[in-house]
Amino acid sequence: MLADLRRWLIGPPLPTERMHHERLGKAQALAVLSSDALSSTAYATEEILLVLTLAGTGAVRLSLPIAAAIATLLFIVASSYYQTVHAYPQGGGAYLVTKDNLGRLPSLIAGAALLIDYVLTVAVSISAGVAAITSAFPFLYPERVEIALLMVAFITIVNLRGVRETGRVFMVPTYFFIAVMYLLIAAGLYRIATGTVPPHVVQAETASTAIQHLSLFLILRAFASGCTALTGIEAIADGVPIFKPPEADNAGKTLLIMVTILSSIFLGITYLSYHFGVLPKEGETVVSQIARLVFGRSFLYYLVQFATALILLLAANTSYSDFPRLSMWMARDGFLPRQFAHLGDRLVYSNGILALGFLASFLIILFGASTHALIPLYAVGVFISFTLSQTSMVLRWFRLRTPGWYIRAFFNGIGALATGIVLVVIAATKFVHGAWIVLALIPLLVRMFLAIREHYDHVAEELTVEKRPPSPVKKHTVIVPIGDVHRGVLKAMYYAQALGGTLKPVYIDLNPKRTERVKEKWERYFPDVELVIIPSPYRSVIGPLVEFIDANIQEEGQYVTVVIPEFVPAKWWHHFLHNQTAWALRVALLYRRNWQGRFRILTSVPFYLKY
Repeated sequence: MLADLRRWLIGPPLPTERMHHERLGKAQALAVLSSDALSSTAYATEEILLVLTLAGTGAVRLSLPIAAAIATLLFIVASSYYQTVHAYPQGGGAYLVTKDNLGRLPSLIAGAALLIDYVLTVAVSISAGVAAITSAFPFLYPERVEIALLMVAFITIVNLRGVRETGRVFMVPTYFFIAVMYLLIAAGLYRIATGTVPPHVVQAETASTAIQHLSLFLILRAFASGCTALTGIEAIADGVPIFKPPEADNAGKTLLIMVTILSSIFLGITYLSYHFGVLPKEGETVVSQIARLVFGRSFLYYLVQFATALILLLAANTSYSDFPRLSMWMARDGFLPRQFAHLGDRLVYSNGILALGFLASFLIILFGASTHALIPLYAVGVFISFTLSQTSMVLRWFRLRTPGWYIRAFFNGIGALATGIVLVVIAATKFVHGAWIVLALIPLLVRMFLAIREHYDHVAEELTVEKRPPSPVKKHTVIVPIGDVHRGVLKAMYYAQALGGTLKPVYIDLNPKRTERVKEKWERYFPDVELVIIPSPYRSVIGPLVEFIDANIQEEGQYVTVVIPEFVPAKWWHHFLHNQTAWALRVALLYRRNWQGRFRILTSVPFYLKY
């Protein structure tokens, strides 16, 4: 039943040779990899205003220069990542670039920062999308967490279906959002030009008094909050391999298109919010207020809300593309569990997709699907990876000195300097508001990565046959624990006899009358094989069995095979109607270690019941 449900949800398996056909063109890749960056235009302006209004309504005038500074930084970072795309067409983004140029520890810091950022991207995007829905339909506000979790489940399932299926699903909503945003900006500019929306009246309605002085620190904090507009830029550099050939050229062009669209929408929304006097308020987003002022409560207003909610909900898809791929690279290097490096049935890294969905759901529940509660944690990790990546590229150009290297080094150097400064600003201004959580979590993750790699190194060292090959078999004892004499036990005994060696069937005596009946049945079927009967005055089964097995391992080179007969019920719930002695014995023996060349082998012989 579970297998059929899984096939229905994610589709039949795809052969490995289909991998090449799963790649995306520029139009589809823009929808898959840019939804995160484009969606930030729905809340980046609001985050700037939330900080500026602490200094009163008059401080809102600074939203325009702050937005212009962020747009400039956006183009600097994008031009720098354009170099990265062509230098590392295999993808991997900041992790591989940093590993190649700065070494292991900086690359793990970049990897940890990006993994955290990808999880936060899903949580923030979904929460912001739900906020757009509840702005249009306030009666849904109390159910925002449940709606958010349903959206996470939906996007997780879509991504499990494969890259091409994901591109088909997300292509229309992304371009629909772009078209609707340009329509809103154009209509808003027309309203301003014709004077049909009096800005001062609106400002009077939403005016607020200052609760803080307009200081440089407050301006920097507003700038840091608005820098959420830059999140998602690295997605294309991370996902170059999903493009159709020529991969690097297509990825570079897509990056430039994305940045142009992103900056124009971000500046347009900020400009309209200033001229309409829109300020953040509980229960309605800034974009919703602008749309209401431009279109009224008309069909176009709800169209804007629908498009915004859709792009915000689907923006999480960018992380679903990059988190599994980054996890794959780190798993291949031994810093994450190996399962993250395995391709799933649909030629995607399914374990990474499922892990991302689970972690994002946990954050949504923890923070109550509140965008404003999650935003302070946001952008710290991505700017750490920005800075490390661009610094690594500068070192790369100085090391290789290929033709035109100094121009490339200049662009990457400017990018590293700009993102480094922004990183310090974000860390300083958002530290007490939640950034400390990310800054504390990164070293913990790095330590976890190193512990995982250390484990894999130790396993490889112990498994190598060059160090100490296993001892040859000098003596073999086969032990068959039984609880009765039935068809399952007969099957296990026949198998044990075929193994050779000394055969020792054993029965634990819990009830003398029952033991006599077992002895009679045993002599009927195996008259030539002695049944070892062990009394158990304390009615324990596992303890006496383990002691008996250990007693039969006495010398180096001795092997003991424990053949465990067990029947498998026809229905899953039948398991609860039977003792799980076989399972308990396996667990007890599996984690009981043997040393000095003595070995224990566990073998289960199942007997499948029909009813």
